[in-house]
Amino acid sequence: MDRLQSMRVFSKVVEQGSFARAGQALDISNAVVTRHVADLESHLGTRLLNRTTRKLSLTETGQAYLERINQILHDIDDAETNASSLSKKPTGTLRLYSHLGFGQNQLGRLLPAYAQAYPDVTLDVTLSDRTVDLVEEGFDAGIFINLQKFDASMIARKLGSSEIMLCASPAYIKQHGAPKKPEDVSRHRCLNFAYEQLRGQWPIEGPEGTAHIPITSRMISNNGDLLRHCAVAGMGIVIRPSLVLNDDLTSGRLVRLLPQHRLGRMAVMMVYPSRRLLSATVRSFVDFMTAQFPQPETDPWAAK
Repeated sequence: MDRLQSMRVFSKVVEQGSFARAGQALDISNAVVTRHVADLESHLGTRLLNRTTRKLSLTETGQAYLERINQILHDIDDAETNASSLSKKPTGTLRLYSHLGFGQNQLGRLLPAYAQAYPDVTLDVTLSDRTVDLVEEGFDAGIFINLQKFDASMIARKLGSSEIMLCASPAYIKQHGAPKKPEDVSRHRCLNFAYEQLRGQWPIEGPEGTAHIPITSRMISNNGDLLRHCAVAGMGIVIRPSLVLNDDLTSGRLVRLLPQHRLGRMAVMMVYPSRRLLSATVRSFVDFMTAQFPQPETDPWAAK
């Protein structure tokens, strides 16, 4: 018999907990299901299932075999779906969600290139910091940061790891000086994001470890872009991820302070509901983004 089909049947029997229910799910007879499992056991020379009149259970060998073949079957389905989607032309509407900071500072560069490559795709993009359920709200894919929650059943691909750094404008540094060590930050005016855990102190990481530095907030806001603009205008020191600060650092509007220190890293994830049965349009976006970020363990937004 077809070995691959026998693997699918065996996997379905375990999933359904019954030969009869597996047959119904696969639209084959109970006798055919039984023969597939029996032939598989005969080929392997070992029992995979313990059968009683009331229930089925996996043998130790059956459990190990099931784990391996499920991965194999998953990879085959993924390869077939990918091949099928590549044979079709991406078209229609692609509904995207993005974390606000990434959307405001990165998608303006990325989406025009995608649109040029796929002119028949219409982009419908939503930016927000709120928690989003991609499936429930009808999104095809989303860009999340690691502080946001998403369903664990989703497929998640890391795009990069953005370093959170301290910056100030040249005008601010000229007037107030630059901190030489983390403790010096306490003497400066700080532009603070409205996270409760950051209200009174900043956890600054460096070669010597993490120091929780008391700060004085000159301004507090729940909008990072506003804080960044105020930092450029010389109001104080701001902490923002590199994916937001890249242009300002490159142009010299902001200067990185304490370059050997940071306030952690922010993972940026591309999330989509399933590898299986992806439309050509969604697949095109997933492949495009993966190609844009080929080294996900690095910080692709670090100023060059």
